[in-house]
Amino acid sequence: MSYLLHIDTSALGEGSVSRQVAQSFRDQWQGPVVHRDLAVTPVPHLSAAGVTARVTDPAARTVEEAEALAIQDELIEEFLGASAYLFTVPLYNLTVPSVFKAWLDQILVIGRTMNLTGPVSTTGRPAVVVSARGGGYGPGTPKEGMDHLVPTLEHILGEPILGLDLTVITPELTMAAHVPVMAPLLPLHEASMRESHDQARRLGSALSGRSAA
Repeated sequence: MSYLLHIDTSALGEGSVSRQVAQSFRDQWQGPVVHRDLAVTPVPHLSAAGVTARVTDPAARTVEEAEALAIQDELIEEFLGASAYLFTVPLYNLTVPSVFKAWLDQILVIGRTMNLTGPVSTTGRPAVVVSARGGGYGPGTPKEGMDHLVPTLEHILGEPILGLDLTVITPELTMAAHVPVMAPLLPLHEASMRESHDQARRLGSALSGRSAA
């Protein structure tokens, strides 16, 4: 069975702008969804046992290695079983939330999700990243070049690693509604929100049809 794998990472729950925009995508998606909320149920960070288990003969694995590998197997099979992906990954301190990095470290395994010599099995599958941020990081802004989330995920989720066909939605200036000095930027934030929700709805509809085809 193919499905949409939705990975959530925002710590803000229903108050998360990233989650709200992702919901606009979900509202248009037709088909099964597997939802993993890493903010509610985080996966463990990669351990020494998790690394050595990958290269240890099954008969020689320790209890710790077997347990660590079981976690990786579950996450990898869940990832590989999807036909499309939705990642809710807000910008935290210029980069990805630590819970998402922990998930990535668990699923990135040479020979299963990574191939050093060519395409992998997930190459070309559609994926959407929703990444809200408190400020603005586009060309010409004071923080241009300080977004270390989008470029990182473009390389990891997209080429050259997982090969997903990636689209990124970035609702911006979310702090304009809360920080007085940013109040003049509120119209730009509101426009960014409208555009982000519209883009999410369009992608949800389009990718749902593509996945079912």
